[in-house]
Amino acid sequence: MVMIDRIKGTIYGQAIGDALGLGTEFMDDSFMKLAYPQGFCHYDQIYQDEHRRRWKNGEWTDDTDMMLCIANAIIKDKGVKLTTIANNFKAWASGVPMGIGAQTYKVLMVGNYTDSPIEVSKLVWEMSGRKSAPNGGLMRTSVVGLLPNDIEDNAANICRLTHYDPRCVGSCVIVSELIHSLVYSPVPFTYEQMTEVAYKYDERIVAFLDMSSKEDISILELQDSKTMGYTLKTLGAALWAYWHAETFVEGLLAVVRAGGDADTNAAVACAILGAKFGFSSIPDEYVSGLIGKEQLDAVVDGIAELVG
Repeated sequence: MVMIDRIKGTIYGQAIGDALGLGTEFMDDSFMKLAYPQGFCHYDQIYQDEHRRRWKNGEWTDDTDMMLCIANAIIKDKGVKLTTIANNFKAWASGVPMGIGAQTYKVLMVGNYTDSPIEVSKLVWEMSGRKSAPNGGLMRTSVVGLLPNDIEDNAANICRLTHYDPRCVGSCVIVSELIHSLVYSPVPFTYEQMTEVAYKYDERIVAFLDMSSKEDISILELQDSKTMGYTLKTLGAALWAYWHAETFVEGLLAVVRAGGDADTNAAVACAILGAKFGFSSIPDEYVSGLIGKEQLDAVVDGIAELVG
């Protein structure tokens, strides 16, 4: 029962962080003060500007849409088949994707993407001068941590379906391994193990691991408009919540109120917090106000059946 509670906490945590984080996405402190003079903590407060009014209050964004693409493929195949996941990504992007990231769009719109998804992803990355490392791979990786085994290889390869940069890959491996350990192991993935992963993929990850351990989340400069979508910023915010929040809600609100790419930062952070504290720790106001819960419940049931 504890394992199921943590699996459900991971899936719901991702969606809740995503849905509430939309309320402060792309905002800085001055914008948040204007939009939420009494503070911000509920879906029904979400400021209805041109960006946010595209979603209903309590509805998640592309972060959780893409997590569901992965989850539904895993449940269908009873394991990881990259071609199924890639086809799910393509079908989603060919519909009416809400908030799809530029990197993800570039990769998925290449004509032969589903024939050679990782090769296409690598080519798009190389065309960026090997500089593009946004958080679109990291935002959806939570469900990979719920697999029974082969976490590193699966997290790395699923990330590479759209995000080939080693900083993206290393970020996904760290978060997926951490979630896996919180759900299934008596010993959580350690800072030292995270550092080993960082050096394996890209040493630039190490600085953000270090920043995440500091007391003040502002050290991560999450509101910087030039870097707010950077995979290592999101990794740092998520790990900051993991190290410092004493409850799910404390971490949720701290990351959401930090602004910047808040929906993605909170989606990743709250997936980790859900794995750490369990679904039972999440107040009903955040669960009941969420739109689309039946999709999440189906994933929880499917993953639970997969892991036995």
